[in-house]
Amino acid sequence: MATAPIDTAAAIALAVESYRETNDFSVLLERLLEIASTADLDALISAVEPYRTIPEIAGPVYERVVAERPNDARALVTLANAYWLTGRGAEATGELAARALGADPDNRAAWHLWALTEPDPRARMIRWKQVSDRFADDLLARATLADAAASLAGAERDREALQLAIRSYDTLLKTATRSEERAALETALTTLRGWSF
Repeated sequence: MATAPIDTAAAIALAVESYRETNDFSVLLERLLEIASTADLDALISAVEPYRTIPEIAGPVYERVVAERPNDARALVTLANAYWLTGRGAEATGELAARALGADPDNRAAWHLWALTEPDPRARMIRWKQVSDRFADDLLARATLADAAASLAGAERDREALQLAIRSYDTLLKTATRSEERAALETALTTLRGWSF
């Protein structure tokens, strides 16, 4: 007698509910791996969608998704994000982000993870500049570039990084609408303009 196929969404919801009650990650992982090993891939993706931003849930499931769909940029980014948030390290996360960029050069999240995982401060600043140049309306990338450039300028007394930080903060100031945001940007700009190397 054949067993009935599992309802993937219900099985994942039950595993998550149990995890929330017990906080036992090993049981959650075992259950997710069991579900992921037999579920239809599209049903699995759909079932885990409500939990896609919870790394301990998305990670184990998306390992199977990426194994079966190695060129799916969204899946690669989801797995990379789960790896980053669970401390798997910059190397593993960066490799997945680079694969996602190869699959879809317009995937903004892949660009963010690619820049974020660069360990060298100068190279990280350069990566954030590439992201900001590619996505001119990406204020998060612009803010991260400004912070990275200011940090590098302070640490290495780098005039070019200082000018990049000032330009980036100035661009953010031009689009800022909230008074506290404008005040913070003006303070940062005043501080940076007062530096002399």
